Amino acid sequence: MFINDLPNRRDFLKTASAATLAALAAGEPTFSAGAQGDTPTAKADAVIVLWMGGGMAHTETFDPKRYTPFRKGLPANEVLSTFPAIDTAVDDIKISEGLENIASVMDRGTLLRSHYLADLGKILHSRHQYHWHTGYEPPLTVAAPHIGAWIASALGPKNPAVPAFIDIGQRYEGNGEAEELKAFQTAGILGSEFGPFRVPEPTQAIETVRPPAGMSIKRFRNRYQTYRKMLEQSPVARHGSDYQRESLLRSLDNAYKLLDSPAAQAFDLSLEPKETYARYNTGRFGLGCLLARRLIEQGARFIEVTTEYIPFFGWDTHDNGHTRLVDMKKSIDAPIAQLVQDLEQRGLLDSTLIVLASEFSRDMLVEGKPDKPVGGQVAQPDTIEELKFYGMHRHFTGASSVLMFGGGVKQGFLYGKTADERPCTTIENPVSVTDLHATIYRALGISPQHKATVEQRPFFVTKDGHGQPVTDLLG
Repeated sequence: MFINDLPNRRDFLKTASAATLAALAAGEPTFSAGAQGDTPTAKADAVIVLWMGGGMAHTETFDPKRYTPFRKGLPANEVLSTFPAIDTAVDDIKISEGLENIASVMDRGTLLRSHYLADLGKILHSRHQYHWHTGYEPPLTVAAPHIGAWIASALGPKNPAVPAFIDIGQRYEGNGEAEELKAFQTAGILGSEFGPFRVPEPTQAIETVRPPAGMSIKRFRNRYQTYRKMLEQSPVARHGSDYQRESLLRSLDNAYKLLDSPAAQAFDLSLEPKETYARYNTGRFGLGCLLARRLIEQGARFIEVTTEYIPFFGWDTHDNGHTRLVDMKKSIDAPIAQLVQDLEQRGLLDSTLIVLASEFSRDMLVEGKPDKPVGGQVAQPDTIEELKFYGMHRHFTGASSVLMFGGGVKQGFLYGKTADERPCTTIENPVSVTDLHATIYRALGISPQHKATVEQRPFFVTKDGHGQPVTDLLG
């Protein structure tokens, strides 16, 4: 919800998604922290998820394998990595060329190489992104909350004037999978007040906390009150429970508070010193990292910064895998390292958990998992004659890398292992989405059995409450 995003009645009813309607239909949730004595000690009080939307190839980034340079006539089955490995600040950890800045701060973080993804039938980005962000495999009869909504609900805002859950960088307009993305970018059964405050364009972030251009404060306040009244009377709202209606109105009120709050200045990137701005300015993602740092300083609880998922763009490398990753690495390398360094210098890294992840990895030849193959969605010649076929183009769910900094994770630590030869799948210490979520919650002092009960049905933060934190990752 934007402060200045107040649609008319017709647009509101037209764009009410299935997830929103399902959430409104739910009753008032009651919460339980889990089994007695199962509330862990918090190591962090804020989270930044750096989302590599589209499927980031692990062998091309944080788990490099044997490097094979491009040449015409190259057998495709010989190619495991199209970038050479480089040293990092930790002796036994190497990552891929093009990530030199991240390599320099690897001694502050933990690299998990054995994350693996679920089998969801035909591999679709939106299904796997839904699973990763909610912890549940679609489809569901319940509006599953985003992990950020769970954290916002369980811990509340650190600063009442700052939205507890902020999403930076994902645009819906012109995106062929917009509705699928909206399905998991929601607070679901928890209520709209815990849903994301959206900032699609970091350079225009300040506009999300101001009235529209040319509109006076007085007129905006009148418009806001009219819109609020419209929601109270709309057919969609009347079909919801009292709790969900009130939660929707509280979400509007919370966003509206930013108008008069000094915290709104955190959204104004023009206030950042030019030298610092330049270090982050690799594009929308880089400036999103800068905005995240500024918002963490003001007390944001959960922030997701995405490279943005748009089909066939970014990390969604159905062709030109190598050349496109050159550009993707340039967009993430400097700002991520700068974010780590800035939070450390400000004394905020120990209390802020940074998690870099993607919905799955990629391989040149294998689609899915070796033992559970999926029909190939990308044509790959046996012999590479053109540069566009050089790179990782097929969806691979047998392994994925997750990079974590701060927030109580070990420093300079490597966990898990994948095979050195194709298929480069997880072979040691596998970590599922469920257990990764449990680890994140444990760092925040939230039990993996924490649940909301709606209409006498329990819904847990980890799938069925079965998440097991990987305590080896935590210091």
